[in-house]
This record gives sequence, structure tokens and C-alpha cells, in this order.
Amino acid sequence: MMMVLLVLDDPELLDDVLQAWRNAGVIPLSVIESTGIHRRKKRVPMRYVFDEGVEMEGHLTLYGISLSAGAVEACLKATEAITGDLDLPSTGVFAAWEIQSLYGLPGEDSQP
Repeated sequence: MMMVLLVLDDPELLDDVLQAWRNAGVIPLSVIESTGIHRRKKRVPMRYVFDEGVEMEGHLTLYGISLSAGAVEACLKATEAITGDLDLPSTGVFAAWEIQSLYGLPGEDSQP
């Protein structure tokens, strides 16, 4: 099993990417709002950001589990069909790595 992660630059592509990942067999899918250090408009520590006056430009970070390396490749190809080449600026960052242990998914073996 593999963990798959995408930092998506364009939030408007989220629904298309989520569907592509589902079709590629990546489960369960989770999405969190995220902001990289270089995208912050003001240098204010996050613990002090309570005011709407501090404007942040963010990303969406998607992550899920793929049952095979082949599904990871399918996921990457489907992602780039939507975002464009991830080696280009302002598209996203994709990563995948092997899972050593997994617990808490009903019906899944907890030892990959």
C-alpha cells in the first residue's frame, strides 16, 4: 500500500481531481486547507491569525491510500490530465510513499 499526497495549487480543480483519484482507486480521500511558507502575504505566526485582515493565499492538500504502485501511476496521470504537468510552476506537488503499517480501515489488512 502507498500513501498519496497532492498539494493542489488551484482549488477550483478540486472536484475533478477528487473524482480522478477515486477512479484511480485511491481511498479514503481527505482534503485539508494548507498554506506554504512562501505563499504567505504577511509574516504573522499562524497562532496569531484571528483577524480577517490577514490575507492568506492557500492550497488544498489531498491525501489518500493506494493499494498498489500501479494505482499511484494512474492517479498521477489522471492528476496531470487535470492540472497540467506538475513540473510546471503553479500546478501542484505530488508525492507517494510506501506505508509500513496501517490501522483503522475496516476490511483492510493492517499490515501491508
